[in-house]
Amino acid sequence: MNAPLARPVYLCFEMAGTLMTPEEFDAVEDYDDEYRYELIHGVLVVTPLPSEAEADPNQLLGYLLLSYQEHDPQGAVLDVTLPERYVRTADSRRRADRVIWAGLGRLPDPESDPPSITVEFVSRRRRDRKRDYEEKRREYLELGVAEYWIIDRFSRTLTVWRNTPGGAQEHVVQESETYTTALLPGFQLPLARLLAAADRWKKKQA
Repeated sequence: MNAPLARPVYLCFEMAGTLMTPEEFDAVEDYDDEYRYELIHGVLVVTPLPSEAEADPNQLLGYLLLSYQEHDPQGAVLDVTLPERYVRTADSRRRADRVIWAGLGRLPDPESDPPSITVEFVSRRRRDRKRDYEEKRREYLELGVAEYWIIDRFSRTLTVWRNTPGGAQEHVVQESETYTTALLPGFQLPLARLLAAADRWKKKQA
């Protein structure tokens, strides 16, 4: 493994495994945009861009959220939702597939306001599944994220982890079900629609 960096650098695939501080990672402005970059416990992790089967349902989720914000009488509770954003922890920069802030009544400061909800669309790689289900769950909840959604097109489920005073609570939503949350009153998430958006890419990615 390489030595810690002394200054900001250009990020690329070949730098995977490099030791960096959060400050060094935050200072980087130039990178190869064919990949995604995360800082995980001081180590640079480089992964491919999300597949179409991940990006398409993520885009649909964004559309559903913005439609709720614009048209539902209670939609103003949604402050903002953004795809592909960094979630800042003490020693890591986790890249979430989608972040949602709700109930602030203002634009959030991503450096100091943890998202209300973080969302991950599970990819096929085993190590990424472990990160989504275990590592990111632990880190997001420790940060103060109220809910963590794991949308898994392989198991056909949405797993929701809720941060409660009594500890983390897990709720599994099946494909035929619609998820609702007190964080977004009036919002309905039909899981089958998201899975259908992923399914239409199956033949192309077989």
